[in-house]
Amino acid sequence: MTEARLDAAVTLPGEDFSRVALTAEAVGLLQKLWLQHGPLMFHQSGGCCDGSSPMCYPAGEFITGDSDVLLGLFDLSGAGTGGGVTSDPPGGPGHGRPLEFWMSREQFSYWSHTHLTVDVVPGRGSGFSVEAPEGKRFLIRSTLMDWPV
Repeated sequence: MTEARLDAAVTLPGEDFSRVALTAEAVGLLQKLWLQHGPLMFHQSGGCCDGSSPMCYPAGEFITGDSDVLLGLFDLSGAGTGGGVTSDPPGGPGHGRPLEFWMSREQFSYWSHTHLTVDVVPGRGSGFSVEAPEGKRFLIRSTLMDWPV
């Protein structure tokens, strides 16, 4: 059974495949959080503080630099999934700004052979991530890619 997902736009030079996706549940929660907090971004550090979970921040709140890799861009506008907001009011999720997914360059060196899917599970992750008060947390599910990278 294949679960519905939203693949990110490709961002790495020379690649023609998406490296990261969102489940329908993740899209629904992100649309809700976008309406509460404005534009959002993910960062996957692999470090301390629940490092196996992607951290969701208001866009620009986590400063990225040369030590980070932009793995994908998500357009949440019109991504009706049944899991959350189904209409996209002006200024709502995705209007004029994609959701960025960043990973630390060091972490990417370990995970470069995997495809990542952001999912949602019950529970509380790190207090730094905007979904914490919702009683849910984002989680990475990884699968090995079956082509050379």
